[in-house]
Amino acid sequence: MAINKYNNIPQEDLLELEEYLNRNNKDETILFQTLKINIKCKSENQKQLVNSIKQNEITICCGLPGTGKTYLSCAQALKLLKTKHPNKYKRIVLIKSVTTLKNEEIGFLKGTLEEKMEPFIDSFMDNFRKLIGKSRTQRLKQLGLIEVLPIAFARGRSIDNSIIIIDEAQNISLENIRTLMTRIGDDSKMIILGDVKQADIRNKKDSSLGIIIKKFKNIENFGTVTLNDETDVIRNPIIKIIENIFENLNGSH
Repeated sequence: MAINKYNNIPQEDLLELEEYLNRNNKDETILFQTLKINIKCKSENQKQLVNSIKQNEITICCGLPGTGKTYLSCAQALKLLKTKHPNKYKRIVLIKSVTTLKNEEIGFLKGTLEEKMEPFIDSFMDNFRKLIGKSRTQRLKQLGLIEVLPIAFARGRSIDNSIIIIDEAQNISLENIRTLMTRIGDDSKMIILGDVKQADIRNKKDSSLGIIIKKFKNIENFGTVTLNDETDVIRNPIIKIIENIFENLNGSH
């Protein structure tokens, strides 16, 4: 008979807890066995991003829309989770600014915290669904292997044994990005993503991405990557045309 090390907890409750944990561990093992993450980099800059995630504790990436920065980061996070779980990485933590587009405020959102965050975090989930399918993505969330963390709730936490992905960093202030970067704990990796040209933050001068990608360049354990070449755009080719038109419009307007 197992020894009850927790004197205040009835033995039957401990047995139920042990059964629950064993069931979850079994579910996780089976789930990881079915995960197949096959991706191929389509440009040299994309290879640089993947290698930076592998080699550094913190990677900061600025990239145009459609360059695959979030997709590649999610793929590498899944690979790390699969190969290192549970000895090193125990979960993927997703953090994203909830800044809305200019003149597109959506007002108060009802529901639980998860329900409030869902509209903002769905772009993350789209990448996981493309990589491993909808049901496996949902199961990873149910098992706590993918966790959504609002910026406001990160303060005071030390995030250990995790792969932390921060998206839309151009909409995060310098003060808040400092808070987030200092949350990285033991045996964790952090990936910071964004596009300096798509800042929706009220005061553009407060945008942190352009600053940190310059300040942390060539510092040990940090990797900085820029995906701004047309060859890096892997989404619908029409995005290149759209970006070029608006670049020229901004230059002459």
